[in-house]
Amino acid sequence: MVSFTVNGKAVAVDADADMPLLWALREDLQLTGTKFGCGMALCGACTVHLEGEPVRSCSTPISAVAGKRITTIEAVGATPAGKAVQAAWLAQDVPQCGYCQSGQVMSATALLLKTRKPSDAEIDTAMSGNLCRCGTYNQIKAAIKDAAVTLSAGA
Repeated sequence: MVSFTVNGKAVAVDADADMPLLWALREDLQLTGTKFGCGMALCGACTVHLEGEPVRSCSTPISAVAGKRITTIEAVGATPAGKAVQAAWLAQDVPQCGYCQSGQVMSATALLLKTRKPSDAEIDTAMSGNLCRCGTYNQIKAAIKDAAVTLSAGA
């Protein structure tokens, strides 16, 4: 049994220690916003926050999260940074097919939690592990900049 906190709620999952966190979230906890993409931590679709840091849940064993805090796309909008990112995503018409969006939003939110006014290079670095098959990279960058302005304004 592995106990941890997801979106502010204490949970316990009975699983093998090496089971990926992604499957615990999706299958055991029914938090299906986090997506399976490649299964090798290369695409970013499965990104969640572990103690505030973006991690790829497809390659993070559940044993690594014991006693720790996880935030998923289902709850990130409750934070000022997550709310700003989600609003900017819609304003910039970022979603196309939508499959990568939860991971993109999680990575963008993690960036803004650390760097309130990121440069283009900081955005590129933070988002480099998130692939978008639809190619909305320009809209993603614009949305992150818009969210940064919103956060700086204190909204």
